[in-house]
Amino acid sequence: MRRLPAGLAAVALLAVTATACGSSSSGASGSSSDGVTTVKVGVIPIVDVAPVYLGVKQGFYKKRGLDLTLETSQGGAAIVPGVVSGQFEFGFSNTTSLMVARSRNVPVRAVANGVASTGKAGADFGGVVVKGDSPIKSPEDLAGKKVAVNTLKNIGDTSVRESVRKAGGDPRSVQFVELAFDQMPAALAAGQVDAAWVVEPSLSVAEEQGARVVASNFVDVSPDLTIALYFTSDKLAQQDPELVKKFAEATRESLAYAGSHPDEVREILATYTKIPAKTLQALTLPRWPEEPDRASLERLGELGRQDGLFDEAPDLDTLLP
Repeated sequence: MRRLPAGLAAVALLAVTATACGSSSSGASGSSSDGVTTVKVGVIPIVDVAPVYLGVKQGFYKKRGLDLTLETSQGGAAIVPGVVSGQFEFGFSNTTSLMVARSRNVPVRAVANGVASTGKAGADFGGVVVKGDSPIKSPEDLAGKKVAVNTLKNIGDTSVRESVRKAGGDPRSVQFVELAFDQMPAALAAGQVDAAWVVEPSLSVAEEQGARVVASNFVDVSPDLTIALYFTSDKLAQQDPELVKKFAEATRESLAYAGSHPDEVREILATYTKIPAKTLQALTLPRWPEEPDRASLERLGELGRQDGLFDEAPDLDTLLP
């Protein structure tokens, strides 16, 4: 039997436990006397989730009777079990984490789009960086090298492998090391890793330290890649569809607002990340379309199957909103 990555093993265990216990709780949410429902959302402290912070500030959730508490985690693989167990009503996770979970019959489903690639090689909000004086010049040179990703056996290593594969290198020879995004620039500068897959704001931090981009791994998967989604548990979706509907509507409004107000995105980033003012202005922002791109997710699913993350790519009809 293939061994599950640690985070996904925890997801599966929590799913089984929840089913066995037969709990009737719908999570930590609750309605106050004024009709406001408190909702916990698991997020990652990166540029991707700026829309939901903006949505809270602009009152998009409040006008629908939702009082959001945003709690941060290192990656989507850690947020999945939090949603399954009821710690969070909703979460933000990359699409590979959700596809792996769904393929293991973990009861999660997407409710709103999250974030997408800019589709521009060399000008995306994420990429693989190396030190300025590194002999690594192209994705092909990453073969046999040590590359940092925020979560092992996930969208990072799958997409990096695709960059190496497309460049003619051996994708299976890449050695992946798990690090939090904000730790990667320092690890790269210290020579602890040969390269790092980073997203904003860590990408700009690394570049300010002299790092250079050698691969736009999201673009190499698909120019229109849907990278992450907001999701909930099957249980909550069944027990409180109205809550899910309100959250999804507010999130779509937040995505649209963020896409048309880049200056406000940069401002809100300063409230939940420790980004210097000059770095904020240099950030490459992602796209925040209101709907996921299914074709790009089908491609990501094919790569996940090819990399052994699951035996069969999951049915997107059971996952997408």
